[in-house]
Amino acid sequence: MKPFSEMTKDELKVLRKELKVKYHEFQDKNLQLNMSRGKPCSEQLDLSMGMMDVLNSECDLRSDDGSDCRNYGVLEGLPEAKQLISDMMEVSPEQVIIYGNSSLNVMYDQISRSFTHGVMGNTPWCKLDKVKWLCVVPGYDRHFGITEFFGFELINIPMLPDGPDMDMVEMYVNNDPEVKGIWCVPKYSNPTGNSYSAEVVDRFAHLKPAAPDFRIYWDNAYSIHHLYDNDHDFVPEILNACKKAGNPDIVYKFSSTSKITFPGSGIAAIAASHNNLDDIRKQLKVQTIGHDKVNQLRHVRFFGDIKGMNEHMRKHADILRPKFEAVEEILERELGGLGIGSWTKPKGGYFISFTGMDGTAKRIVARCKKCGVTMTDAGATYPYHKDPHDSNIRIAPSFPSLEELKKAAEIFALSARITTIDVMLENME
Repeated sequence: MKPFSEMTKDELKVLRKELKVKYHEFQDKNLQLNMSRGKPCSEQLDLSMGMMDVLNSECDLRSDDGSDCRNYGVLEGLPEAKQLISDMMEVSPEQVIIYGNSSLNVMYDQISRSFTHGVMGNTPWCKLDKVKWLCVVPGYDRHFGITEFFGFELINIPMLPDGPDMDMVEMYVNNDPEVKGIWCVPKYSNPTGNSYSAEVVDRFAHLKPAAPDFRIYWDNAYSIHHLYDNDHDFVPEILNACKKAGNPDIVYKFSSTSKITFPGSGIAAIAASHNNLDDIRKQLKVQTIGHDKVNQLRHVRFFGDIKGMNEHMRKHADILRPKFEAVEEILERELGGLGIGSWTKPKGGYFISFTGMDGTAKRIVARCKKCGVTMTDAGATYPYHKDPHDSNIRIAPSFPSLEELKKAAEIFALSARITTIDVMLENME
């Protein structure tokens, strides 16, 4: 089929009529399909069921340093858990503090602490007239939600194929003291699946912030979430890069096992410089006596070491890879060459990002919903849920079964075609 832009008004009307017949056929099936969030499917959760067996009432629940994991204490995490997580985060154990189950919670704590008590002796943000925050877009809605909650002014930074638009990042960070941070998902980014290049990481490390309390919030959520054994994206380690650049304190690095083991029962961590960790400890020792050490021990005994964790992730990839490839194949078959949209083809992570014609995203999502397919809300990948072009849609292939996913992808592609024709015809009026 030729590109839509080369079709006449009458040709578009005829095609729309044909596509609507197919759409009503799907509607008649009363489907209930969901591609809205990046949740692991039940088969992925089953991979970690062995964690339920590594500890029982007969087990020795002491850590390598002799701590009784059933009791209070060990504020920063078990030594063996810090070793496992630091290997995953590509840093040393001394740079890591282990938290509870959610890295999002750790990020919220960092924002809240900075808001009420400041960063390393600087003025608490709550006492400032304005706080600005850079948001790489399209990006992660829950990141944006935290900084929206605290009332910050959120500034869009376009995501390019190799990472954020660093010209814009440097312009804001190096010149405006009201800019206090930036959200980053550096590897297999949510939702594009793009990864930051070595040049982008180096430019981050060499930032010269106008604000002494500026911090990069480096959420390495998908650091080992590859889809292919021999085709991985590589992102240089940010803490080491910042140290070499003479900027050791400008970054917080976050990660968790949420999409490695059980999302609701994983372990999360922050990695940072010595100075930053000292600042964090002052608040942390007031906030808690220690996190769930039994769960930390469970993770260590289940994986053994980073090699065991990587092998576990290969099993995840075997489940996810066919799903990503199915969506990509259907989008190419149904939309390729039409000139009405583009989509990413990530090598890892949990999402595919679709960009359609301006003014179509909300209508495509609504049309999908009427046909029984739930998508992430259009606009969710932008601060305040305001996509200035109304064009981006996040596709999450992980949760449905492969057969359900294929139906959902077909309905999505069909909805995209019909909606685009509608917008084109309206523009011809």
